[in-house]
Amino acid sequence: MKKGKPNPSANRSIRGFAAGIGVLFLGIVLYLAYFLTAESETVINNSYNSRISAMEERMIRGSILADDGTVLARTVVATDSNGTEMETREYPYGELFAHAVGYSSAGKTGVEALANFQLLRAHGNFLENGLKELAGEKKTGDSVVTTFNLRLQQIAYEALGDRRGAVAAMDPSTGKILCMVSKPAFDPNTVAENWESLIHGDTAEARLLNRVTQGLYPPGSTFKILTALQYMREHPGAYKEYRFDCSGIFAYESYQIRCYHQNAHGEQDFTQAFANSCNGAFANLGLSLDLAGLKGLAEQLLFNRELPLSLPYSKSSYQMDSGAGDWEILQTSIGQGQTLISPMHNLLIMSAIANDGVLMRPYLIDRVENASGELVKEFRPSEAAELMVPNEAAALQELLIQVVNEGTGSALKRDTYQAAGKTGSAEFETGKETHAWFVGYAPAEDPKIAVCVIVEEGGSGGGTAAPIAAELMDAWLLGE
Repeated sequence: MKKGKPNPSANRSIRGFAAGIGVLFLGIVLYLAYFLTAESETVINNSYNSRISAMEERMIRGSILADDGTVLARTVVATDSNGTEMETREYPYGELFAHAVGYSSAGKTGVEALANFQLLRAHGNFLENGLKELAGEKKTGDSVVTTFNLRLQQIAYEALGDRRGAVAAMDPSTGKILCMVSKPAFDPNTVAENWESLIHGDTAEARLLNRVTQGLYPPGSTFKILTALQYMREHPGAYKEYRFDCSGIFAYESYQIRCYHQNAHGEQDFTQAFANSCNGAFANLGLSLDLAGLKGLAEQLLFNRELPLSLPYSKSSYQMDSGAGDWEILQTSIGQGQTLISPMHNLLIMSAIANDGVLMRPYLIDRVENASGELVKEFRPSEAAELMVPNEAAALQELLIQVVNEGTGSALKRDTYQAAGKTGSAEFETGKETHAWFVGYAPAEDPKIAVCVIVEEGGSGGGTAAPIAAELMDAWLLGE
């Protein structure tokens, strides 16, 4: 029988087919590796994942701890009169960490949701876990150590008192969230029993809403940071030459912009106008700005964009376009109009300024430990974005220091350390008192803590919000 001649075309097809199979196989391997290292936690944390309930049946949910090891959430196992083991999720500090730690009934929120993957895994003694598995006993899940500082959380909670609002603090050099308080709060121990009243109660209270990340407010004079930066960008060598004579009311065409309580600041240069939070001066500045540039700056500073945050949040919004009318320009330039921001977003902007323009990725979990306290995983600081160049951050730092030393932030003036920050009083509804803002950091020369405070209908930012921030800074820097 005569042998056939080799078919080069067929050989090429076979080689091509084999290569294609190899590429597909490699792609599957790479995807599985990526899934196991990067996406598996997201899938397990997904509330629609039916495997979660199966995992919970085999595990005793791990504990959530403060930065010093204080227990913030734990599972208590007790035996009832019939000999049946009952598990209860317990929150020793009740309302204090309600939004930060969250709850694990009627769904999951806060760290309970964020760390669901870690809390349902056990990295304890292999032999011990194996024996429990064979005996049908539940294993104890890993514990999560958060970045929350118990003392700061208590100070923030008590300082807010019975008022609605939010307080948050972070280390601007690392991104660690040091405290997170939202009021009114709720008792996470009784969420299931009180669910109906929590979701159908007084809408003004909105107890389940984490105001730190999900509350949206007019930024008020804290937005003057952006107005000032845009003006500095447009007048890099001459912005300090700006002058404005404030009579308490700035009239333009048929419009009027009033300073807080119609306070007349008199002759103001650029730094003084910022320090004294002069509405007239900044409304006047706004009329001269490149509106497309201002919107671009707002979006560079994360308005209308996603935040590098792992908790649920509301996106801040900036609406003014280049074709805006005079009234919208006047209002937007002083942080009114349609602009809205969350306290967390305001904190991130201030943290980036404190950190020479670089925003560190905010995080709430420091490390994971097994039931014996041995380290399983540690989370490291990482950069999220450069929001501005260093010389811009330095110029803003100078302005923010003068707010404390010579202006509306005098509640933070100390001999022991130099603070920097910006106050704000945001109008939101005619006939109601303004929301009180403060956002700042300290020490100015080597920032260790950045703080954002908003007190709903609190009036003056300098009189109401700044003293709360001062308590936190004193505690963190002076141990008071």
